Amino acid sequence: MNSPNIDTTTKPGIDEKAYQYLLSVSLREPQVLAELRQETAKLPMSMMQVSSVQGQFLSLLVQLIGAKKTLEVGVFTGYSSLATALALPEDGKIIACDVNEKFTQIAHRYWQKAGVADKIDLKIAPALDTLNRLIAQGEAGSFDFAFIDADKINYLNYYEKTLELLRPGGLIAIDNVLWWKGDLVEPELDEQAVAIADFNRKLHQDKRVTISMLPVADGLTLAVKN
Repeated sequence: MNSPNIDTTTKPGIDEKAYQYLLSVSLREPQVLAELRQETAKLPMSMMQVSSVQGQFLSLLVQLIGAKKTLEVGVFTGYSSLATALALPEDGKIIACDVNEKFTQIAHRYWQKAGVADKIDLKIAPALDTLNRLIAQGEAGSFDFAFIDADKINYLNYYEKTLELLRPGGLIAIDNVLWWKGDLVEPELDEQAVAIADFNRKLHQDKRVTISMLPVADGLTLAVKN
């Protein structure tokens, strides 16, 4: 494991000393994940990567619900999908959706290095096309877990399709629901923040799920399908 102070990704709303303490007594980051995080940190869009704490939390969720069949909408360089794959049983599977071949090549390299590439079925196509195709193939109600972390304008669309694919009792984790630096509470919002705010309002009223929004990184909502 690498020293926890290397992780410079988005922190929760606590001061630096408290965050470093949290990492020192909680984070158990496998070396392959630490290496992927460090490589991703060199990219201009590195802020898109989930934090080590968030990756560990996703792993815990997957284990808690005994997930075997999962979805990921938005892969980037593969940190969250790798964390999920490492937590899945040997026969576990991830359908991973992304449109960027350059970034997902990095992801695939680390999936192979970790020995989990056979668990991950990467679909390079618009995520809504992939989700619709899965529904058309009779996959509705068959997934245990899903993680949504892609373009915010389509969050509500991704959520609706994912909810249809999820089994009752299945769990969806939705990232960036507080947007960067809590911008959703400010009067001037960008287009993506407006989309997230609209999504949050609609999810709050959705009786098909039981929800909890957590101040993890840029905000993480958990939604269990009733």
